[in-house]
Amino acid sequence: MPFTRISVFNRKTVLVMVLTLAGCAVGPNYKRPDAAIPAAYKEAPEGWKVAQPADRIDRGNWWTIFNDAQLNDLEGRLNTSNQTIEQFAATYRQARALVSEARSAYFPTVGLSASGTRSGSGSRSTNSQFSSSGVSNAFSLGLDASWEPDLWGTVSRTVNAQRAGEQSAAADLANARLSAQATLAQTYFQLRSLDAQQRLLDDTVAAYQRTLQLTQNQYAQGTIARSDVIQAQTQLQSAQAAAIDNGVSRAQFEHAIAVLVGEPASTFSIASSPLDAIPPDIPADLPSSILERRPDIASAERKAAAANEQIGVEIAAFFPTLTLSASGGFQSSVLSQLLRAPSQFWTLGPSIAATLFDGGLRAARTEAARAAYDQSVATYRQTVLTAFQDVEDNLASIRILANEIVVQQQAVASAQQALDIVNNQYKSGTVGFINVLTAQTTAFTAQQKLASIAGQRMVSSVGLIKALGGGWETAQMNEETGSAAAPAAPASSPQDSSAALKSGPVLATNASTPGQ
Repeated sequence: MPFTRISVFNRKTVLVMVLTLAGCAVGPNYKRPDAAIPAAYKEAPEGWKVAQPADRIDRGNWWTIFNDAQLNDLEGRLNTSNQTIEQFAATYRQARALVSEARSAYFPTVGLSASGTRSGSGSRSTNSQFSSSGVSNAFSLGLDASWEPDLWGTVSRTVNAQRAGEQSAAADLANARLSAQATLAQTYFQLRSLDAQQRLLDDTVAAYQRTLQLTQNQYAQGTIARSDVIQAQTQLQSAQAAAIDNGVSRAQFEHAIAVLVGEPASTFSIASSPLDAIPPDIPADLPSSILERRPDIASAERKAAAANEQIGVEIAAFFPTLTLSASGGFQSSVLSQLLRAPSQFWTLGPSIAATLFDGGLRAARTEAARAAYDQSVATYRQTVLTAFQDVEDNLASIRILANEIVVQQQAVASAQQALDIVNNQYKSGTVGFINVLTAQTTAFTAQQKLASIAGQRMVSSVGLIKALGGGWETAQMNEETGSAAAPAAPASSPQDSSAALKSGPVLATNASTPGQ
């Protein structure tokens, strides 16, 4: 309903109405979904330490707790060159730009136009008379502006949704970085475990060579059968094959590390260094703090917040929109007189538009938004459950492997003692060579198992740090993108907002304003 002149009283009335309604939003306010939080970790070993404030010092670079200079260097290269992290960083920048795009709707749109035309018509005859050609000029210079007040919170809800999306993208970036860091550390310790096994294999090959030499000497003296020499030779060759095969797995781990640090596998190498580390003490916060320490949980929660805002956006479509527009400028057929008062024109006026019938489109979109919110809530709760499973899995692994390694160390000692006894008995001729082969195989298997358990403990140690969130906290996400805290006061549920479709608008003061 545009009009060209509006009284001072009416302008003040419209302004008051706009300012009154612009701070309101229809739809449900967001409240972080509830999730089941245990009081304590079930698989925590006896005497496991709960983290104190001092334990959080330098937890940002969490891998330094292992005191491995090579690992520290690799993690530093990963943080600057990993391409998966770069992908998530670009996604975060895109999400940040979408917030600015949504905020632009708070402000009016202003346009400037200018034109100049010259037209004419040829001579023509009418009733044997000729008319001369006519030439006319038209010049115009105009400025127009329009603004749609955010009466029902469409813009504020959209901004909130995009801001939640930005925070979710920031958490996704942190989660990608943490995952890459943990994968690098686990792969590194697996490679070092293979180095330890390679040393064991090399020592075993050397021992088997000595055994073969011994059997060859005894065969030359006629004290043993040819079959003993062949068995010793077979055992040696099997050990040599295993030592060669171990290099395949090590090369693959080395190549995986190259990709993680953003370097070609063809030019990357890590010198052999057998694993000799033991897992450090890893204190952890209470289970309730995991919601603030896991970036994947924070991301899922922010996605739920964004989905909640979308419900309000869809409900707002049921209500009319108000547009304030104004235009003005100059029009003249003489360019030199274009900017003079007689050439001036202007229009000013509001317009209201509402959809009366859409075949159920808005209702369907609202219902779809509610379903999307329910889906995001289920995803959030599932993420929380998976996080606790992850922690418990690694706690159980560390606890069980700690007990297993003690028993395995005893098994290694026993196997070595048995081998020494059998070797002495064989040299004295009281037992056959098959006893030596059996004792050597048992000792090698026990030592290999011990090296494997040591590597698994380190991998589980890294897994526990990752499961507990590494050095990340929600506060870091808030510092980058703004507070992600949920409203403390009870808010209406998405189902409550359905009343807006039956009894009129559900108005809720929106916490986000253009100035925030």
